[in-house]
Amino acid sequence: MNKLMAQILKFGVVGGSAFLIDYGFMIALTEFLGIHYLVSSGISFAVSVIYNYMLSVKWVFDVDKSNDKKKEFLWFVVLSLIGLGLNQILMWAFVDGLCVFYMLAKIIVTAIVMIYNFVTRKLFLEKK
Repeated sequence: MNKLMAQILKFGVVGGSAFLIDYGFMIALTEFLGIHYLVSSGISFAVSVIYNYMLSVKWVFDVDKSNDKKKEFLWFVVLSLIGLGLNQILMWAFVDGLCVFYMLAKIIVTAIVMIYNFVTRKLFLEKK
């Protein structure tokens, strides 16, 4: 149980810092460059995925070092693309459907997608 708690805490640190990158890029692209919030949210999410992958396989998950890194990254990208789909659908639902300000919506949506990310990455990336 202690190993799982330590892993969750590490995932939280990585996820939190990835969120800051994601959130910062989204706001910069939307507010300063005038890009639509759904486009900027997608771009910022993609940037944070690369950062998240590098730290996740090095520090968070017990990934088998003999794994094919291309296949491992492909799994990470596929899982992240599903997460991106969830991110985009939930952003749209909160902002356009529920009239939540996009900056607040991003925080709520990130918490939901973060749970999905931890569970799926643990299942698909970690040594069996």
